[in-house]
Amino acid sequence: MAKKTERKSLGRGLSALLADVNLDEGSNTHAAAAMRSSDTDVPIEKVFANPDQPRRTFVEKDLEDLTASIAEKGVIQPLIVRPDPNSKDGYQIVAGERRWRAAQRAKLHSIPVLIRELTDTEVLELAIIENIQRADLNAVEEAMGYRQLMDKFGHTQEKMAAALGKSRSHIANLLRLLNLPSEVQEYLQSGQISAGHARALVPAEDPVALARVIISKGLSVRQAEALAKAKKPGAVQKRQLKPTKDADTRAIEDDLTAHLGVKVSIDHKAGGQSGELRIKYADLEQLDGLCQLLSQ
Repeated sequence: MAKKTERKSLGRGLSALLADVNLDEGSNTHAAAAMRSSDTDVPIEKVFANPDQPRRTFVEKDLEDLTASIAEKGVIQPLIVRPDPNSKDGYQIVAGERRWRAAQRAKLHSIPVLIRELTDTEVLELAIIENIQRADLNAVEEAMGYRQLMDKFGHTQEKMAAALGKSRSHIANLLRLLNLPSEVQEYLQSGQISAGHARALVPAEDPVALARVIISKGLSVRQAEALAKAKKPGAVQKRQLKPTKDADTRAIEDDLTAHLGVKVSIDHKAGGQSGELRIKYADLEQLDGLCQLLSQ
């Protein structure tokens, strides 16, 4: 029974909530009318951001444009909120933080909301789904959202892929980006490098230095991949002397890396049953997290 409950937890009731998020102002259906009738205006000072919101970056130009629109026409699409667990009579944003920020800038005293009773799991899932559907998350934010679902609620990559309409490999590749140093992640979040560049840097010995070269020289993703493989003079020749890893071994490495959140490499002796598994951590915080995970 416990297993069935867990399977239902991801995405439970979110289809109806997404209908709220994507509410069409021109719709005349009975369902849409019922949703509108449940709208209510609340004082803007009683609405608070969700601290677990996966989206951390808001483009200033977009906020300025939305602020101008709201100042002229008001907030057309209601925010989805829930009773704030940290405030007696306040509300926590589930979807619509950008509208809330713009409404504050436009000096609105109240905003329209849809109040829903939601669990922490549903709030985080809906926030991730809404942002992913609207392409509002950068690659690091999306990966952090997936990591939150895994760490806080025990969801597997397979379960998230099915619920969010993504491939497991897409989720695994994004999670690998969290293994990069914070400086490289900042380059990615600011748009100085792309997700393709970042993926090429994951296995590199010094991804920070390589990222700086990529930015200064304006390298393409393919050039970045070649640079990461070469690393230093003679490295390519040395690697050619070593047998290449088969696809199964690389797949296991990727799965372990995504699951543990740290770089994992496997050296299996050809034709034998033994080998070596190496786990590389970037800092003491990663080591602590790894120890907690392995001790469960």
